[in-house]
Amino acid sequence: MFSNKTVLITGASSGLGAALAHAFAEVGANLALFSFEKERQEEVAASCRRLGVEAVPVIGDVTSTEDCARYIDTAVSELGGIDVLLCNAGISMWSKFEDIEDLGIFRKLMEVNFMGAINCIHPALPHLRKSKGVITAITSIQSKIGVPLHTGYVASKHALQGFCESLRMELEGSGVDILTVLPHWIRGTDLRKNALSGQGKALGESSRKHSSESVSVEEACSAILDAIRDRRRDLILPWKLKVLMALHVVAPNMAESIIKGAVSHQDAAKGS
Repeated sequence: MFSNKTVLITGASSGLGAALAHAFAEVGANLALFSFEKERQEEVAASCRRLGVEAVPVIGDVTSTEDCARYIDTAVSELGGIDVLLCNAGISMWSKFEDIEDLGIFRKLMEVNFMGAINCIHPALPHLRKSKGVITAITSIQSKIGVPLHTGYVASKHALQGFCESLRMELEGSGVDILTVLPHWIRGTDLRKNALSGQGKALGESSRKHSSESVSVEEACSAILDAIRDRRRDLILPWKLKVLMALHVVAPNMAESIIKGAVSHQDAAKGS
């Protein structure tokens, strides 16, 4: 299905975005890759081209409407259109709200995680209408269930999830489908290391370890490609998180107790 299709991926210089770029290249998709990390993005594009596909690196910031418009224009002019727009760029956080010293963290999380997707979807939509394409947004299981120490991240992902659900209804009958991907923590990415502390700095090597419930980046990529191919509405990774979501509806106190326990366990493992 993806052979000779055009796939756009934001945040594609590392982590899940880079892994998705390689996964799409392996099945023959041409790529337009977007991030602010010039050297790393060009390396990912080059490695994808070695798999026999076109891969165009575009350097810019998802928080800039001008950069995002240029990204979409470049993808269309060089690759001929857009079949899949995959909004992956994002940052996380790890801090109690009362310990936050720089409230600008919240603005940054919203600008990257929410507006970063909006800034790309808006100029891409006319092209996706023409191709009857798929918008894919990497939200989070935290877009449905709150998690302590992640207040700003949860808020930004709630916003993105709600936007996608609303836009899906507006686009009914247009041929454009929207997939939201709601993963647990994903191993093999730098999201934890780059998560913001209460001081607004990246946690770096002091970042917490992933829980045993996390999924590998390879598992995530395989599931995401399958879900796009099937034009699904949503994808929850791993599937058993559906049980937690159901529990959150019928017994919220119990669900929150489980969540708090899992986060406390990881917080205690800091630096280990």
